[in-house]
Amino acid sequence: VQLVESGGGLVQAGGSLRLSCAASGFTFDEYAVGWFRQAPGKEREGVSCIDSTDGSTYYGSTYYADSVKGRFTISSDNAKNTVYLQMNSLKPEDTAVYYCAVCWWSDGPLRGDYWGQGTQVTVSS
Repeated sequence: VQLVESGGGLVQAGGSLRLSCAASGFTFDEYAVGWFRQAPGKEREGVSCIDSTDGSTYYGSTYYADSVKGRFTISSDNAKNTVYLQMNSLKPEDTAVYYCAVCWWSDGPLRGDYWGQGTQVTVSS
């Protein structure tokens, strides 16, 4: 399993970035894939996840952390084995290393496995 993130960078508050996660080494349309982030001195937290499992009852289901609802949008392209995270109205508190991972959720927090190497997002005030 390999997940490679790209698209991070430095942006001013209020700006936008789009992260990409290119997946390989597994059957992409059999898993949900999403995003986590870790800010300095803080624990890793789940940001968003999308279920793109072909034929699944949950196909198209998405998870968003409360802190990003209405600002971030997750999408996937099964033909390209890629998941995207469009981040708008960025805030300084969004500054973190963003990781792509296979993800799942039920009643609790988002969980993940098979982590990418991460991409840095820095939002200046």
